[in-house]
Amino acid sequence: MSDTIKLDINEDQSFAPEQFFNQQWKLYQKVLNNNYMGHQEIYNILHELLVNHFPKPFKMLDLGCGDASFTSQALLNTNIVSYLGIDLSVTALEIAKQNMAIMDCETNFIPADFSESVSELAQNQQNKFDAILISFALHHLQLEQKDSFIANLKNLLTSNGIFILIDIVRQETEERESYINRYLEGVQEYWSLLSPEEYWMVENHISSSDFPETQQTLQQISDKYGFSKLECLYSDRTDTTKLLCFYSA
Repeated sequence: MSDTIKLDINEDQSFAPEQFFNQQWKLYQKVLNNNYMGHQEIYNILHELLVNHFPKPFKMLDLGCGDASFTSQALLNTNIVSYLGIDLSVTALEIAKQNMAIMDCETNFIPADFSESVSELAQNQQNKFDAILISFALHHLQLEQKDSFIANLKNLLTSNGIFILIDIVRQETEERESYINRYLEGVQEYWSLLSPEEYWMVENHISSSDFPETQQTLQQISDKYGFSKLECLYSDRTDTTKLLCFYSA
C-alpha cells in the first residue's frame, strides 16, 4: 500500500494467489485514490527535489518500484535520462512499463528482490546512479539488513547523488509495538472507507511485516557510511511517515 504493490501471501491464506493479488490491488487503489498515506503531498515534494537538485541529466534507480504510478508523475518535466525499476512482482512491473512509457528516457525493469539486487549491482563499479528511490519498502528489513543495504546504496551513488527514502519512521523514544498501535489508531480514524476485511488486511500486514526505525537510527547509519547530510523534507500529520534525503556529498 504505497507506490509499490505488496504481495504478502502467507502459507495459511485460504485463497489463491491471483485472488489475493486482486484483493490487494483493490485495497491499494482505494488507499491511493483517497490519499490516505499522503502520496500526493510526498510525490509533489519529490518532483520539486528532482527538478531543483538535478539541473543536468540524471539517472535513477527505483527499488521496490511497484507500478511506478506516482513516480512516473513525479519524473515528468525533470532531466531524467535513465530509469531502472526493480520489483519482485512481475505483474506490477508490466503496469510500471505502461506508466513509464510517458517518459522520454531509457527505461529498464528487473523482476527481483530489491535488497538482493542492490548487493549485486554494487559489485559492478560501473553501476552508478544520481538518484536512488525506495518508497515504503525499507521498513520490511531488519536493522542489520538495513545497515548493509544502505552501505551498498552509498557505493551506487554518484558524488552528487541522493538516496531518497519515503517510509514509515518511529518517534525517537517509541518502541515498535507502540508505533504500530499508534499507526493503526490513525488508520481507524482517517481511513474511513475501508471495509472490515480491508482493515484486517492492513492490520495483518503492518503487525507482521513492518519494522520501522527512528530518524536518529537512520542518521547514525548515514554518518557511518559517509553521507554528508540527512535531511527530512516531509513528515505527515501523525508523525508516522517521512521523506528523508541522504546526500552522498
